[in-house]
Amino acid sequence: MANLTILRSYATKLPRSLPPSVLFSHTDTTLTIYDAFPKSIFHFLILPRVQTDSPLDLSSLKSLLKRDKTRAKEVVESLNEAAAALRKDIEDEMVKRYGFKWGIWTGFHAAPSMEHLHLHVLSADLCSPRMKNKKHYNSFHPKLGFFLDIDEVLSWFDAEPSYFSSMAKLDPRQYEALLKEPLQCWRCGSEMKNMPTLKTHLQEEWDKQAAQENAKLERKRKFEARQHKNDGDEHQDKKPKPESDDVHTP
Repeated sequence: MANLTILRSYATKLPRSLPPSVLFSHTDTTLTIYDAFPKSIFHFLILPRVQTDSPLDLSSLKSLLKRDKTRAKEVVESLNEAAAALRKDIEDEMVKRYGFKWGIWTGFHAAPSMEHLHLHVLSADLCSPRMKNKKHYNSFHPKLGFFLDIDEVLSWFDAEPSYFSSMAKLDPRQYEALLKEPLQCWRCGSEMKNMPTLKTHLQEEWDKQAAQENAKLERKRKFEARQHKNDGDEHQDKKPKPESDDVHTP
């Protein structure tokens, strides 16, 4: 049970009390932490910090949306702002480690297993030793429906009240059924017979993407090198020739 409430514990503490192995960054209203069991190459959680005087229920997205709609939107927007800054940091690290950037997903689980609202920010690859079973995978599949993109959630607030009420129900029975759907590659849609086959396929797909991106970077590097050489040659051609010291007589 302690593991299920650990996020709530983090959200009530002062950021400086959290070890660097847990805390990545923070704002006045949010904490960004490393996911202890990352399901992608990069995987973070952003939590709203617990304010002692707040009437909001931050147990989950569902509980938050049951309360004051305006305040709930403010919470989601603050998480989104923190996510925007985090995505920039992730992209910088992608380039530093791998030489290129790829997609980043930002969203909530419709029926989370852990207490306290948390926003997932993870790289679009789902390549990780921690990805162990169908439930893990389907909970992050970007097209299945269990993983709710934050832009979609924010759109609920501006929709018709009836639509907001319908979406805010977040019936666990409806969403948990999605976790039992067949395993399909999120990239190509191919159905996989088991997790080992899927994980091998996902790694091959990511390796292929990495090879393509690095090939593009190499072509760009060679093109820029040729341009630099051509510019240098052109500069040399434009240099004025020195006057001859020879004396010409009629």
